[in-house]
Amino acid sequence: MKTGSTLLASACIVAMVGGCGSKPDGNSVAPVDIAEGSVEKPNLKLGFIKLTDMAPLAIAKEKGFFQEEGLNVTLEPQANWKVLLDGVIGGQLDGAHMLAGQPLAATIGLGTKADLIAPLSLDLNGNAITLSNKVWGMISKDLPKGPDGKPTHPISASVLKPVIASFQAQGKPFKMGMVFPVSTHNYELRYWLAAGGIKPGYYLPGDVAGNTDADIQISVTPPPQMPATMEAGTIEGYCVGEPWNQAAVQKKIGVPVITDEEIWHLNPEKVFGLRKDFAEKYPKTAAALIRAIIKAQQWLDADGGKNRAEAVKILSQPNYVGADAAVIAASMTGKFTFEPGDTRPATDFNIFFNHNAGYPYYSDAIWYLTQMRRWGQIAEQKPDQWYVDTAKAVYRPDLYLAAAKALIAKGVIPADSVPDTDGFKPADSGFIDGKTYDGHKPNAYLDQFAIGLKGKATVTAAGVASN
Repeated sequence: MKTGSTLLASACIVAMVGGCGSKPDGNSVAPVDIAEGSVEKPNLKLGFIKLTDMAPLAIAKEKGFFQEEGLNVTLEPQANWKVLLDGVIGGQLDGAHMLAGQPLAATIGLGTKADLIAPLSLDLNGNAITLSNKVWGMISKDLPKGPDGKPTHPISASVLKPVIASFQAQGKPFKMGMVFPVSTHNYELRYWLAAGGIKPGYYLPGDVAGNTDADIQISVTPPPQMPATMEAGTIEGYCVGEPWNQAAVQKKIGVPVITDEEIWHLNPEKVFGLRKDFAEKYPKTAAALIRAIIKAQQWLDADGGKNRAEAVKILSQPNYVGADAAVIAASMTGKFTFEPGDTRPATDFNIFFNHNAGYPYYSDAIWYLTQMRRWGQIAEQKPDQWYVDTAKAVYRPDLYLAAAKALIAKGVIPADSVPDTDGFKPADSGFIDGKTYDGHKPNAYLDQFAIGLKGKATVTAAGVASN
């Protein structure tokens, strides 16, 4: 395998396209050597949102892993998740850091219809729910405390019931934010609320905000705008990825009350998304992308996180996340700060390679589909096999395994870093409410919940119709 330096040199001699060296922003590299024809499309543009979990893409670029695979990649931040999705579907972007629900939703026609695939999962965990200082002041004194006087975690959403009642008594809705209707953040926020006995609402054909029969109002806000939106009083809390929870702590405008790892232990987060026809037209390119990202994921988790400090420095650059390094480090270096003076160990808060984080499990895809069904985005009951078939159409462990096994053969990653699996994780009870999820039985899973659609319940423009 060529190193980044030898590849760069051969690029300048063999390809003779453009100039050598990087621009000051670090977002453009010299052309690569494509003389061997190892990839069909060497020059690529990938999209991302300014969140720390875009790290595998930034690291694949900055550490030369894309170059090693014969790729000249430009990374381009996007204004919001809708713009990013449209860019991939329309071909302006060749691929992207995506919400796990986006390729699934596009494939089933929830929103814009398109055939997208997820050949790789980018990470596990990485989100939190933050409340405004106002709300924290209303609940903190009554929270159970440990011997150190700090709140006992996890904190149940049930503590918000008197707050919501207080807002309603004043004729005001209690409002919270999340980043996109099919985001992990939306489903985690709704899961947490429902586990605490609070109804987060249903999506109807006439209610795309998903607030029908809700105790609170949930709205969409782009991640980097979350702290300012809460500070302005538009929302009283939000679920978002880092560093935008830690930004609220730094600005002293809010307090994270629970991480997603506490809602669902080792939950899947973002994916790398591609158009299906891109992967079919450029199979060597798709394989090279996956290999480069896997190498970046391994680098991020290597040796107990020894590279995280360097990763933080890279991500803090304005062309990537663009937040203060101290804010990014507050959640990405094995710890998580809930409020000043309350920093706790959080070694599993951001996982990129360990625990088979990159493998795109069918059961992860099916969980997202169950949440779309639970909250009315899938209007009618679907048989279990529909969930399995949909997951297999979008999540592509075959592509992941081909790339990973090529890296194993070269000794780049260890053999035990790839799971021996049929694509389904074992039944999982690592949820805040103790419910057990079995990806083989999505309808039985949905039947466990007191709040949410189940069985033959449907949603129409007229409302929710029960069995």
